[in-house]
Amino acid sequence: MKAIEVKNLSFAYDETSTAIKDVSFSVEEGTYTTVIGHNGSGKSTVAKLIAGLLEKKSGEIRLGGLELNLENLTAIRSMIGIVFQNPDNQFIGSTVRDDIAFGLENHCVPQQDMDEIINLNAGRVNMTKYLDKEPSHLSGGQKQRVAIAGVLAMKPKILIFDEATAMLDPQGKDEIKRVIRDIHKESSLTILSITHDIDEVAHSDYVIALNKGTVAMTGTPHEVFADEKKLKEIQLDIPYSMKFSGALRRRGIRTENHLTMEGLVKELCRFNSTM
Repeated sequence: MKAIEVKNLSFAYDETSTAIKDVSFSVEEGTYTTVIGHNGSGKSTVAKLIAGLLEKKSGEIRLGGLELNLENLTAIRSMIGIVFQNPDNQFIGSTVRDDIAFGLENHCVPQQDMDEIINLNAGRVNMTKYLDKEPSHLSGGQKQRVAIAGVLAMKPKILIFDEATAMLDPQGKDEIKRVIRDIHKESSLTILSITHDIDEVAHSDYVIALNKGTVAMTGTPHEVFADEKKLKEIQLDIPYSMKFSGALRRRGIRTENHLTMEGLVKELCRFNSTM
């Protein structure tokens, strides 16, 4: 079943230029899909259109089979959860516990049920021991994990990350990418991640590459990264692990074309043990 369907979608911020031009794609239920593109390609605009934060110029968006329109907007917004770029802008409560509880209170979840839900979802992002901490005492990665816990507590069917690692340091980026992968493994959630992080893309199920407001490439990470010429044309790169694998092959060391460093390291360890 299609969790997200986008057909002939167009959008303009003003009358002089079109940001999204006749974009069509679909996302299968339960998959982890990444949307990539250089700055100005339209990837964050697409996320905001899908979330109903911007109004399309033309085309059609369906989530869970429902068309995104005013009539269905409330039902659709209860179906999706969004994590944005800046974790500082997403804190509402005075403690981590209060912040995760905020959405539950708005949805009139009984007080006696809240603690179990809060503890469960704090645990999913490894933030249980920080529940009584103030936001100012947390790192950027920790704040973003709290934001994810708050969204998960609302039990969405579709989870959208809009450049969720863009403002984090390398450690924070790794934390969030690991959390996203863990969520994907343990749940049936559909994940759509808008990202510029090639390493994250390598771990996803499916990739949509945008260029100048249009869909330039789609496919699995292997399929997309195999077309290095096309990637260069739209100003994107291949994972470092693939570059390293290629360099090894040019030196006569036979290795697979690995998308991730984890896979490459495992193969090199096996290779070293046979020497």
